[in-house]
Amino acid sequence: MAGKSRFSASDRFEYLQGLVTEFQDTDSEEAKEQVLANLANFAYDPSNMEALRLLQVTELFLDMLTEENENFVEFGIGGLCNLSMERESRDQILQSGGVPLVISCLSSNRDETVLSAITTLMNLTTAASRTETTDGAVVQCMLRFSLTQNPRLRNLASVFLEDYCTQQQVDRAREEMQGQSQSAVGIPLPKD
Repeated sequence: MAGKSRFSASDRFEYLQGLVTEFQDTDSEEAKEQVLANLANFAYDPSNMEALRLLQVTELFLDMLTEENENFVEFGIGGLCNLSMERESRDQILQSGGVPLVISCLSSNRDETVLSAITTLMNLTTAASRTETTDGAVVQCMLRFSLTQNPRLRNLASVFLEDYCTQQQVDRAREEMQGQSQSAVGIPLPKD
C-alpha cells in the first residue's frame, strides 16, 4: 500500500468539488480563507491537478489576486505557484492572461505573497512567455528585491535575474534605474 493514494480519482474529485462549493456558498471570510488555503495545499499534489483544472480552481486562484483581503491574495498566489509547476496548469494560467495578475502581487507587503509571485513567474517562463515574465519593470523590481535585507527575497530575486533574464536585460534595467532611489518605484519592499 506504500506509495499508493488512499483516495480514488472520483473520491478526490468529489472532495475537491465539495471545497469549491463551500467556497462559493459561504458568506464567511474566515471559511473562505480556510478553503482557499486547503485548495492551495491540494494544488501541490500532482494527483489533484486534473480535478483542480476541471473544477476551474486556476480561475478561482486568479480571481483572488484582485481581492482586497490580503489572505485571499496570499492563498491565491500560493495556489497558482503550486499549480504552475505542472505544464498543463502553467499553460492554463498563461492562456488566462495570468501574468499581469501575478506581477501585481510583487507589490504586496507580505513576504510569502511576493515569494510565491516570483516563483510563479519562474514557473510561467517559457520561450513564448519570456518577454512578458521578464519585462523591464519586472527586472527592475527583481534588482531592487536583490538589495533587500530579507535573505529569502534577496536570494530568490537573484536566482530570477541569473536564471531567467539575459545579461542585456539586467544591464538595461540597471541603466534605466540610474538616478532613481533604490526603493521599489510603486512596489514597496515587503516588511522583513
